[in-house]
Amino acid sequence: MKNNKYKILVLSKLNETTNDTLKSSLSLAKIVDADINFLYVKKPTEVVKSDNQLSAVRAINEDYLSTNKKISDLIKPISENYNVNINQTYIIGNLKNEIGKYIDDNKPDIIILGKRKSKGVSFIGDNITQFILKKHKGPIVIVHNNNVLEPNKELHIGLFNSTRVNSSITDKIINSTQKPLKSFTIEEEPHSLKEELSKKTVEYVFVKGDNVLKNISNYLSKSKIDLLFVDRKKTKSINTNIKAVINTLDCSLIITT
Repeated sequence: MKNNKYKILVLSKLNETTNDTLKSSLSLAKIVDADINFLYVKKPTEVVKSDNQLSAVRAINEDYLSTNKKISDLIKPISENYNVNINQTYIIGNLKNEIGKYIDDNKPDIIILGKRKSKGVSFIGDNITQFILKKHKGPIVIVHNNNVLEPNKELHIGLFNSTRVNSSITDKIINSTQKPLKSFTIEEEPHSLKEELSKKTVEYVFVKGDNVLKNISNYLSKSKIDLLFVDRKKTKSINTNIKAVINTLDCSLIITT
């Protein structure tokens, strides 16, 4: 029987935020009916500390066994508790090469990265984040671990520089909530701050300026937004840096094409 479920790829290190990233992934998986694939890639230099070939092979084998057990111990109780399938893969190798190959081979529908409680993305760093943005043309979720997406809880959803839905998977996420949508838009010229777009959408318009992202971040907090849709094409067209958006806005983001 063919499996028609969506596929979510979670890219993560094993650290204090991994559990929160997985919980947010589960929340989205239950909404869109998806299986989760957890991928952890480690550099060889993090494992092999000796030039001796036998010592290197022993270190790789020991690390492979111990790390896979850590991943299994982490995901098994979450998977069983929420009844969502989570597959795990651990690879020692070049980060970009292995991640790129995995994406090509498995063709995930959504890729999820964790964001540290401070600023920045916690998977590997800005270079890998930019690589993923270029490599994957579908939705990319940056999970903010100060604002975990709780499974089985209705989300407060926002839209940044877009009110359109451009795929069945993002449409499912938006339609999963009965709460009014909040749209946050940057314009060159001032408009009325708040205007009703439809029965379910309220628009907040901000004038472009140095502090515009900080101002939007304050409104996101006041509006208790759990997940903000970011249209990467329109964001780029108004010369707003995606990296600045990721680092400044204090909620989970889903970056769409």
